[in-house]
Amino acid sequence: MTFTVAEIASRLKGEVVGNASTEITGFSPADRSRPGDLTFAENDSYLQRAESSAAAAVLVDRKSQVVSSKALLRVENVRVACAKVLPLFFPEKRFAGGIHPTAVVADSARIDPTAYIGPGCVIGEEVRIGPGCVLEALDFVGDGCRLGHDVRLFPQVTLYSRTEVGNRVRLHAGTVVGSDGFGYVEEGRSHLKVPQIGQVIIRDDVELGALVAVDRGALGPTVIGEGTKVDNLVQIAHNVGIGSNCMIVAQTGIAGSTKIGDDVTLGGQSGVSGHLRLGNRVAVGARSGVMRNLRDGECVLGTPAVPDRQAKRQIIATQHLPDLARRIQELERRVAELEQGKV
Repeated sequence: MTFTVAEIASRLKGEVVGNASTEITGFSPADRSRPGDLTFAENDSYLQRAESSAAAAVLVDRKSQVVSSKALLRVENVRVACAKVLPLFFPEKRFAGGIHPTAVVADSARIDPTAYIGPGCVIGEEVRIGPGCVLEALDFVGDGCRLGHDVRLFPQVTLYSRTEVGNRVRLHAGTVVGSDGFGYVEEGRSHLKVPQIGQVIIRDDVELGALVAVDRGALGPTVIGEGTKVDNLVQIAHNVGIGSNCMIVAQTGIAGSTKIGDDVTLGGQSGVSGHLRLGNRVAVGARSGVMRNLRDGECVLGTPAVPDRQAKRQIIATQHLPDLARRIQELERRVAELEQGKV
């Protein structure tokens, strides 16, 4: 599609400097731009590349006073503007409502006519699927599941029975929601399985990456709060509660019954032990191991996780260990010489 700079500015509530009628046919980084493209510049370095590129127009910060030979589109936040512009030129594939002939749908399931059920999908008894939902292919939706409106399941997503999914939720390929929690008790030398009879509740505007595993609660639900985003290969155990607008980065594991507040960030490959409480706005650094409760606003790093400033001092101290070891060896040598009467 083609848009003028003025039309894009209207969508972004931005300000145009230069030729507002410049036609834009695409979006790209400066080093890959072609004539007619819109590009972006977050700082002077980016702006220099944008200025020398083939792009027709540049997204810049509203405070920028730069003069350019190209049309400039000043916006409040360049990254936010990029996120809003990209769908104009790279729209997501749309699906007309309907059920593919290879899908298996229980008679008691209720599917809105505007929802799309793709090839090889299996829909269980008493399932409810709302308007605008898309199940791309080979998805399994177990008995009693509830999907709100505009939910998107990418291929090979599995929803175990009684899973509740809110509106505008996106679940990427291979994700499994509602599998049994890892619950066992010892009986002699055997591990007796504790039936996991809870469910998973996913609130509105949640996105789960590829190959995420979310276990059902043992008794009550496992809950993922509104607006939370979960990266690929994350494990969320039974009865975990995650608040709203959290960011859970790849390969993170959260053990059972831990409760996490709002606006929390868990860095990649971090781990959170079970039955803990993490307050609001907590930040956990990558590859950290959380083994205690964290108060609102704490920022921690390391294993076991400690306040980030303390962890950084420990890292710096560790870098001095080789020199310290050499100094100790030299001191030991001189002490030995003193003992032998050589000095």
